[in-house]
Amino acid sequence: MYQDLVEYIVKSLVDNPEDVRVTEVEGASSIVLEVTVADIDVGRVIGKKGRVINAIRTIMQVQGARQGKRVSVEVL
Repeated sequence: MYQDLVEYIVKSLVDNPEDVRVTEVEGASSIVLEVTVADIDVGRVIGKKGRVINAIRTIMQVQGARQGKRVSVEVL
C-alpha cells in the first residue's frame, strides 16, 4: 500500500521512471520506504531545499498515522 503510493508519486516526478525502485522495510510499529532512482533524477525527487521529499514524507506520515504506524521515506 505505502510502497505503491510512493512509487506512483516518484515515477510522476522523474525522467526515467523505469529506474525507480521502492523497497519497504517493516518493523513492529514503523515502516521505512527506501527509494532508489537514477543519478540524474535524485535532484528532482529531493527538490529545492528538500521541499519535494519533505512533501512526500508528510503524505506518508499521514497515511501511516491512519494505520497506527510510523512511516519514513529515505532516498538512497
